[in-house]
Amino acid sequence: MDWPTLADNERVTPEDFAALLTPEGRALLDSLRDYDPGRELAVATRLRRDHPAPLVSAALGQARLRQRAVAKFGAEDAFRMYFTPGGAEMATRASVAAYRAGRLAALGVRSVADLCCGIGGDALALARRGIRVLAVDRDPLTAAVARANAAALGLADLVEVREEDVTAVDTSGYDAVFADPARRGGRGRVFDPEAYSPPLSWAARAAAAAPCGAVKIAPGIPHEAVPAGAEAEWISDHGDVKEAVLWFGTAAADAGPGTGPAVRATLLPGPRTLRAAGPLPPPPVGPVGRYLYEPDGAVIRSHLVAEVAAQLGGRLIDPTIAYVTADELRATPYATAYEITDVLPFGLKPLKALLRERGVGTLTVKKRGSAIEPEELRRKVKPQGPNAATVFLTRVAGAPSMLIGAPADAP
Repeated sequence: MDWPTLADNERVTPEDFAALLTPEGRALLDSLRDYDPGRELAVATRLRRDHPAPLVSAALGQARLRQRAVAKFGAEDAFRMYFTPGGAEMATRASVAAYRAGRLAALGVRSVADLCCGIGGDALALARRGIRVLAVDRDPLTAAVARANAAALGLADLVEVREEDVTAVDTSGYDAVFADPARRGGRGRVFDPEAYSPPLSWAARAAAAAPCGAVKIAPGIPHEAVPAGAEAEWISDHGDVKEAVLWFGTAAADAGPGTGPAVRATLLPGPRTLRAAGPLPPPPVGPVGRYLYEPDGAVIRSHLVAEVAAQLGGRLIDPTIAYVTADELRATPYATAYEITDVLPFGLKPLKALLRERGVGTLTVKKRGSAIEPEELRRKVKPQGPNAATVFLTRVAGAPSMLIGAPADAP
């Protein structure tokens, strides 16, 4: 999904946004719920006959954001909420926010200081769990949007929004601190955790100082950047890795003796959580068996492939590739199973011949450890026919290889 750029925030002033909260603004937004953005010029021309031009522009922009936000927040909430372009892009997906709020509630948290709250996605999920929230953001427009969202969803009694520098906020009266530092700047994504705003080191200290704390971070963070004493959790939703979280004050409550490093992978919906099972040796490496397992991205990011391989009685096909193979089919929520019919050295001609022989017209291409792109492969082999297959472009014992198969239904 292509979201507007952060620079688009500059096009809407707090005054423009305030106009959307008036009866005229709300009625205008309601009328635009199902409008076609492709006809925006004609719609704008018509609406400007009866409404001020700045209000029409703000309403059209908000209507576009609401339509796009349905994928993240669901239609029922998205069409009642308000967004900034950057805030909509960076806000926590509703399913992930609900999971995190549930975990905090289970830990007995009844109040949270939500620092860098953005448009309020996490604050809303926490409030829906009955948790009292102080939501803080230093940007005036963003704070106004968060406040409007709490009111729109009937949660204003539980959510206090402040426009303030988070580093100046006293969080001592709260059960937990949640921080979501900005990971985007004027030039796009920020990869250095110390270039977050505020830096990860500050956010981690703020979270660690509370009885319970959590810091939302990019899922690509290197493990060596995880602060000592933090539990690191990678979260995926329907197979897509959405974020990582550093937890403070929770590892002792969640982990039993001998459970090893405080690392976990959580898969949504569910949730299903895989924890490090103690120091495990690297999985064995061996030939491709009848079944290939593709671990969920959260499992891979959290370095828990060895745990999945142990559960499956499997082995790796290459020491550097996160594909697990086994001779028996076993059920696991942490990996997707495929039945492999062919293992071939990489080559377009033999692949094209095999697909033509089997009448494969629907080809799913997966890659790990290969430079070729899926669309490039499809274009070159030109699959045709009524059947379907999956091809894995990867390495087997260091050699570029192709594995052909199909999804397997585990018992």
